[in-house]
Amino acid sequence: MTGRGVLVSGSIVYDTLVHPAQDADWGTTTLVDTIESHAGGNGSNTSLALAKVGTPVRLVGSVGNDDQGRFVLDTLCRSGVDTRFVQVGNAATAATVALVKRGGDRKFFHCMGVGGRAFAEPIDFTPELTAGMAHYHLASLFILPRFRAHAAETLARARAAGLATSLDTNWDPQGRWLEDVRPCLPYLDIIFMNEDEARMATGCATPSSAAACLLAGGARMAVIKLGPRGCAVFTPGVEVTSPAFDVDAKDTTGAGDCFVGGFLAALLRGAGLPEAARFANAVGALSVQHVGGAVGIEDGVDIDEWIRASGVLG
Repeated sequence: MTGRGVLVSGSIVYDTLVHPAQDADWGTTTLVDTIESHAGGNGSNTSLALAKVGTPVRLVGSVGNDDQGRFVLDTLCRSGVDTRFVQVGNAATAATVALVKRGGDRKFFHCMGVGGRAFAEPIDFTPELTAGMAHYHLASLFILPRFRAHAAETLARARAAGLATSLDTNWDPQGRWLEDVRPCLPYLDIIFMNEDEARMATGCATPSSAAACLLAGGARMAVIKLGPRGCAVFTPGVEVTSPAFDVDAKDTTGAGDCFVGGFLAALLRGAGLPEAARFANAVGALSVQHVGGAVGIEDGVDIDEWIRASGVLG
């Protein structure tokens, strides 16, 4: 397999973000600064981040045959994401309303729409689908209910097609956690989790002990996202920690997805683990400074130059 692109599968969502939000006082009207619509979802956010830092990316997923779906597809295409394998279904496009507090914390209200029907079968990694791709990333396991049963089979097929593999679990609203993740681990080159997800999935109190559990299950690398503290990367016998950048967070929606896009982009250009972690932290830092998942990452932005001009915490 030759290529340097990333094939991403995951949720594709029409996001409505309200900022700044506060606890609801029902029956009243609250004035806010902005109400914005953006392309969202784990698959979209990761793909947009990859495209904006210059990595070829192809997205697999589903949208509805509605104005929201057309808006999201147009946003993806304008940033350079290959959407030829995004299916258009008869249900509504998946939608999320995010209430974003000052400082970036948020609350999601999500309607699955066509996402509830997506990925009813394992992905078939045809030569057309994998052309130019070097890596397969499963961006949304837990938010796509039909994907759970055959995620491991999909990852095994990706490996058989010559692709490196990764998975970003995200939060599990069903609470199954390791029950659905465990079968995937032997087929994963990288598993991404944030600190809370890793604790819930493994029952381990620290990132290092959670990573050890994931590596013991067969994953070759575990990347634990630590939010405002940066990240930690674990392989057998190796631990790399990378502090976060000192920025004012406005909205953390999609920041973890953008982090993943940055990490994969750096690895594909040959970066070592410390450099990939720093690059990913920078992409995440750009994301949180604006409302919307990948809005803060300008198309064609020079991340390396931004890193040289920025300070890190720690």
